[in-house]
Amino acid sequence: MKKDQVYILAIETSCDETAVAIIKDGKEIISNVVASQIESHKRFGGVVPEVASRHHVEQVTYILEEALSKADMTMKEMDAIAVTEGPGLVGALLVGVSVAKALAFSHQLPLIGVHHIAGHIYANQLLEPFEFPLLSLVVSGGHTELILMKEHGVFEVIGETRDDACGEAYDKVARTIGVPYPGGPLVDKLAQTGEDTLNFPRIYLEEDSYDFSFSGLKSAVINTVHNAKQKGEVLKKEDIARSFQESAVEVLVHKTKKAAQAFQVKQVIVAGGVAANSRLREALTEAFSETDMHLAIPPLALCTDNAAMIGAAGYIAYQKGNRAGLDLNANPGLDLEMYGDR
Repeated sequence: MKKDQVYILAIETSCDETAVAIIKDGKEIISNVVASQIESHKRFGGVVPEVASRHHVEQVTYILEEALSKADMTMKEMDAIAVTEGPGLVGALLVGVSVAKALAFSHQLPLIGVHHIAGHIYANQLLEPFEFPLLSLVVSGGHTELILMKEHGVFEVIGETRDDACGEAYDKVARTIGVPYPGGPLVDKLAQTGEDTLNFPRIYLEEDSYDFSFSGLKSAVINTVHNAKQKGEVLKKEDIARSFQESAVEVLVHKTKKAAQAFQVKQVIVAGGVAANSRLREALTEAFSETDMHLAIPPLALCTDNAAMIGAAGYIAYQKGNRAGLDLNANPGLDLEMYGDR
């Protein structure tokens, strides 16, 4: 007898958030618990992999229990276990994968490995249905990609960064101007009161390319700051942040709109931690208000790493019949297109 509802317990431990969620039918959040490690890593100026892994080991059982408690459910009511398989920090991933395999084995439940970026994309499915073909702009600390989707669970990368990811550039600029970790949100906040006075370069690459490059922009910021110090000049942090952000956002929006029009998509969705950036959200909303394409941007809580997005993506894999064996391993270099093809 087929069940009317499918409940998936999802686990995410790819970086510095320990998260467990319970998702109903791939679109309804029953519970979503996230434990952040920001305070632990702040003193190091960034995520320390070994520290992150140890925190996951310490917290994952408590987060699992809290997710079940908030949902008022038990493991007997779950239909499958979904877990981030990769990409991410290998030690951190291993914690989640090990817990997922133990739960799947002990409760005789199907096990589903999920690609972390697929999760970020499917965070939008928790808000509204997808309209195909669609284009996803993925912007985070480790990824900047344009991904075309013509059907559920199939991903075509049409553009990606050739060097630094956008979020990575934010963090490096933050360190250059003395802003503590996590730098991205603080640079965004500073930019709101600054002015675009420094005219940093907009790097578009070749005319027909949807790829990105942020290394040159990052270097331009660093060189400008160092040259000013050598001359005894004082630059306002707010103006540096605003000038950098305007350059980065302008290129992201230009490339996204250009690709969306070229591939005649019905929907454009934004995914990843940098999707929380206020200027990016504003600029994309303005750019796509002039088109017939529907723009979807998740709320702030679903932009950063969480397990609800893994449950949403895991549901699609579950419906497709994708199952992992108990030999599932962490895969820090997991390819998105290959993941979608399996």
